[in-house]
Amino acid sequence: MIAFLTGKLAFKSPTHLTLDVQGVGYEVHIPLSTYYALPNLDEVTALNIHTHLREDAIQLFGFSSPHEKELFLLLTTVSGVGPKLALSVLSNLPVPELLHAIRTDDVDKLTTIPGIGKKSASRVTLELKDKVGKLQTGSTQSVSPEAADPEGPFEDALSALVHLGYRRQDAKDALGRVTKAAPGPIALKHLIREGLKELVRG
Repeated sequence: MIAFLTGKLAFKSPTHLTLDVQGVGYEVHIPLSTYYALPNLDEVTALNIHTHLREDAIQLFGFSSPHEKELFLLLTTVSGVGPKLALSVLSNLPVPELLHAIRTDDVDKLTTIPGIGKKSASRVTLELKDKVGKLQTGSTQSVSPEAADPEGPFEDALSALVHLGYRRQDAKDALGRVTKAAPGPIALKHLIREGLKELVRG
């Protein structure tokens, strides 16, 4: 089982990256919070890894902090929540907000996440409330807007939101409203975040 990787960042996108570890490229699926913390291409980075074994594939999920990984693993213990949905949950809600929602039985907050209905949200709060009480919120490393990739931010942001489960047209409309309201060019990191806020508001 791979639990940790350190290598050069060969490729990155809001949903996955390729890490070059001594000439071997590992494809790793990531939440948006980890994407925000990534360095520039060809720089060295380290990720906490969960190895997910399937009958037809081996998938790697990477996290910038052990807190994210631990919460990801807890989410996958909930009935009906697989790795893909757990990643979507972490992408939509920062760890402190997610922990607060679980601890306070904030079902409405959880149902703003695509793929999480009221039954699923209730299961998450019921099954994890006691378990997350032991978790520390921690803090994930963040990057400045200047470090975000300025090339094609709209399409990258659109792709990220679609991968999170939002309808393409809804995501496109939300991002359109964000870019229209922005006083100037907006970094990918902030475009995705503001787009998520627009989608949650409806």
